[in-house]
Amino acid sequence: MTRETSAPSAGARLVVLGSAGLTEGFSLIGAEVHTDADAAKVEDVLARLVKDNAEALVLLESHLAHAGGATLDRLRNEGGRIVVTELPPLAAPRDYSPAVDDVVRAVLGPEAMK
Repeated sequence: MTRETSAPSAGARLVVLGSAGLTEGFSLIGAEVHTDADAAKVEDVLARLVKDNAEALVLLESHLAHAGGATLDRLRNEGGRIVVTELPPLAAPRDYSPAVDDVVRAVLGPEAMK
């Protein structure tokens, strides 16, 4: 099932891609949601944002954030108008470990996260 809603046109967009359970709450606050998206859908949405010269905060469920893709990788490396971050899976939030944890450990040492 794919359900898409449009965010208000003024200002930055909030775009959420993930499972139906995760995106449902975001749709209630007016986010543009792409339910049950796959890696190809992520690339399509991100490419459209770039083409539209949009300002956006894009939230990806963790399995989508780790799926990779040319546009996703480019946006992560360049920063700027489109900020991409990941959300933990709704069904297993305690199993989630953000990528920034590895960076913190590398910089501050393995004890930093205890």
